[in-house]
Amino acid sequence: MTAYSDVLIIGSGVSGLSFALKVAQFSKVTLITKKNKADTATNLAQGGVAAVLSVEDSIEDHISDTLRSGDGLCNEEIVRIVTTEGPDRVRELVDFGVRFQKGKNGEGFDLGMEGGHSARRVAHASDLTGKEIERALLEQIAANPNIEVLENHLAIDLLVESKAKGRDRSNGDRCLGAYVLNRLTGEVETRTAGVTVLCTGGCGKVYLYTTNPDIATGDGVAMAYRAGAKVANLEFIQFHPTCFFNREAKNFLISEAVRGEGGVLINQQGVPFMKKYDKRGDLATRDAVARGIDAEMKASGADCVFLDISHKPAAFLMERFPNIYKICKQYGVDLTTKPIPVVPAAHYMCGGVLVDEWGQTSMGNLMAFGETACTGLHGANRLASNSLLEAVVFAHRGALWLKDHITEIRQHEKLPVENWRTGGAAILDESILIKHNWDQVRQLMWDYVGIVRRKKRLELMQTRLGWMLKEIKEHFYDYLLTPDLVELRNLAVVADLIVQSASLRKESRGLHYILDYPERNDQDFSNDTIIQRK
Repeated sequence: MTAYSDVLIIGSGVSGLSFALKVAQFSKVTLITKKNKADTATNLAQGGVAAVLSVEDSIEDHISDTLRSGDGLCNEEIVRIVTTEGPDRVRELVDFGVRFQKGKNGEGFDLGMEGGHSARRVAHASDLTGKEIERALLEQIAANPNIEVLENHLAIDLLVESKAKGRDRSNGDRCLGAYVLNRLTGEVETRTAGVTVLCTGGCGKVYLYTTNPDIATGDGVAMAYRAGAKVANLEFIQFHPTCFFNREAKNFLISEAVRGEGGVLINQQGVPFMKKYDKRGDLATRDAVARGIDAEMKASGADCVFLDISHKPAAFLMERFPNIYKICKQYGVDLTTKPIPVVPAAHYMCGGVLVDEWGQTSMGNLMAFGETACTGLHGANRLASNSLLEAVVFAHRGALWLKDHITEIRQHEKLPVENWRTGGAAILDESILIKHNWDQVRQLMWDYVGIVRRKKRLELMQTRLGWMLKEIKEHFYDYLLTPDLVELRNLAVVADLIVQSASLRKESRGLHYILDYPERNDQDFSNDTIIQRK
């Protein structure tokens, strides 16, 4: 089937939902999500939204903290835009029905403290902020007649103008929509649109250990790259320092806010160790804390370290961290009386599809928001809780841009596009190819392209990925498509882009730490790492 809408949004996190609500005021919107509406990284976000919401804080301090965390690679203009516009966007979330924790006497916001921040500025809903934002926005979406939400629809590839009726790309290229796999029927649908928006989240599942949901397979970045759009800074993968360590539990994040409220990292002997690695101690930025934990574990041979906040009153901990308390208790750890076992895990993709200050990619009629986009805000290392802020600020700015251009976009020639050509009729035995390659990519990326890297490991990884990509490509066009095969293809592409980017940056900066080049090199590497398919 073929269907047209003014705006096609791929993904249902906070950026996609808030953008949909804003542009639905003047356009028809189709929002597709590959699983259920609430199955997103937003829904798992514990910490909150960082913004200047107190007279004891300042925009300049938020800017300074963000730039310091970004280690010389932030776009200062973008940082100023996001931090300045952020407070209004947080208040707008309240208008949408988000129930943030209130301050003393039920007024204002109860602002949390997190690593890298110089003041309390994190608005939160206990330790389930993302879930609360998602709830409020989904309620608004359900009541809006201009928004069609299609669950269990997985985007395969973008439709581009140069492939429509043999057009060339001498005058650039524009996106015409996407091919979409209906997971329930197995049919590949052709979804055309005036504007296509990528809000597919990050790529955490490219690593063996991650705090991300299973959907985080880098779909948006992979599709944009294959279509010819520029991607940037994919070497900067943020490893959250504190993922709950339990072999029976699904990877579960222990929020940065636990350290913000006084949690202390200790080793197997019960000795605090972070001051040994960074003068800021337990409140250092995530890259520093993750490397400190990694070094401590390697030096001792231990499987994990511990995060101890048991010195705080039990009633306070159960009220401030109800979900973390509940999950830890479920697996035999009462955080009010004993330390929590933790390990680093892949958490956030600081790079992504390169966009400008309005969320426009290098390809016409293609936008990107949230973790899928590289805006210039995060630089080489994201400051805690700046991600939800970035998502709502850029969704708002993108909506303003689209409102000014929607008439022009509707006047574009609606080019005829070919329907998806199905491969062979055979169904691939997924247990042979997909599980093997999926596990291999994730294990190799963890071993070779993790928190600490080496040039030789990157070279070995590129060689292995080359063979794997070739094999996946052959199977992709020879067999009927399945969701697992689509995701494996994207996962392998993003893994390759991460390795390419890491190989190009011959210095250590922020989240990219390579033993062959341990020093930061501002003379040669003070710019973004940009890759575009030729």
